[in-house]
Amino acid sequence: MKRFLQSLVFSALLLCDVTRATYLLGAGDPHLISAQSYAQTRHNGRPPLRTLNPTQTDTQCRSRTLDLVFIIDSSRSVRPAEFDKVKIFLADIVDTLDVGPDATRVAVVNYASTVKIEFLLKNHFNKLDLKRAIARVEPLATGTMTGLAIRTAMDEAFTEQSGARPRSRNISKVGIIVTDGRPQDQVEEVSAEARASGVEIYAVGVDRADMRSLKLMASVPLEDHVFYVETYGVIEKLTSKFRETLCGLDPCAMGHDCEHICVNNNASFYCKCRSGFILNPDKRTCSPRREEVRVEVVEDPCKCQAQLAFQKKTQAAIQQLTAKLADVSGRVERLESMLDRV
Repeated sequence: MKRFLQSLVFSALLLCDVTRATYLLGAGDPHLISAQSYAQTRHNGRPPLRTLNPTQTDTQCRSRTLDLVFIIDSSRSVRPAEFDKVKIFLADIVDTLDVGPDATRVAVVNYASTVKIEFLLKNHFNKLDLKRAIARVEPLATGTMTGLAIRTAMDEAFTEQSGARPRSRNISKVGIIVTDGRPQDQVEEVSAEARASGVEIYAVGVDRADMRSLKLMASVPLEDHVFYVETYGVIEKLTSKFRETLCGLDPCAMGHDCEHICVNNNASFYCKCRSGFILNPDKRTCSPRREEVRVEVVEDPCKCQAQLAFQKKTQAAIQQLTAKLADVSGRVERLESMLDRV
C-alpha cells in the first residue's frame, strides 16, 4: 500500500512538471499557444495513412466564389512524404469548394529557391482535373524564397490574363501560403502590397515555421489567418477550418424577407420578382406591373363641343378606373401572399 501511494504521488508531481514546462515553452507567443492548442486538441492520435485520390469527392460549398492561389513551400526541409501530405491537404480543400469557370478557380505556385507556377486559374475548371494536376506537383528542393513566391503570385497568377476575374466582378481573391521554415528574403513589403491590392492571405506554418514571418504575411485579424501545426502528418486536419472559412454561409438558406425570389450574391443576397411584377422601392416586396391604357381622342369633324367634352370625360373616367383596378389587384396579391405564409 505504501509503495502504491508513493508511485501515485510521484506520477502527480511528474504531470505537474510536464504541464509547467509546456506552458513556459509557449508563454512568449499567444498566437503560437493558440495554434498549438488547436493542433493538440483536434489531432490526438496517429492519423491514418492516406494517399491523394483524385476521384474521391466531398461536400461542396455553394455560396462564396473565389480566385484561390495556393503558394506552397517545397524546400529541402520538406521531405517527400511530407510534401505528399501537403498535396493531400490541397486536394482536400479543393474537394470542399464549388469549382467551375463561373465558381471558384484554383492555381498552385510552388517555390523553394526558385518559383514555379504549376497551373493557373484558367487551366482547370473541375475537381478531378485539379486534383490530378496537384498530384503531379513535385518538390523543388533547396531554398525558401517566400517573398519571391508571393511576388510571382501577384504578377503572374492573380492577373486577368491568367484567369483571375476583373475587380469589377467583386470576386474574392485568396492566397494560402504553406511553409515549414524561415523566409530567406523579405516578405513584409510584398505581403502588404498583395493585401492592399485585395488579396486575402492565410499563412499556415508547420514544425519549424517562423511565427513572426507568418504574422507579417497574413491578413488581419491574425487569429483568423495564421495557423500552426506541429507536423505535416496533421496538416490535413486544418481542412475543416478552411471549409468553414472559405465556404461561408448561404444567405437565402439562412432566411430572407424577399416576397418572391431570393438570389445569392456571394456573402449577401438580393430580391427578384416573378414575371409580371416589379420590385418595390423597399427592394423586398413586389407589385403587379401596370400596363398603361392609352385612349386616343378623335376630334369630331363638326367641332361639336358637347361630343369633345364627353370624350374627355370618358377618357378621364377610364384612367381613374384603370388606376383603381391596379391598386385593388396589388392589394389582393399581397393579401394572398400573407395567407400563403400563414
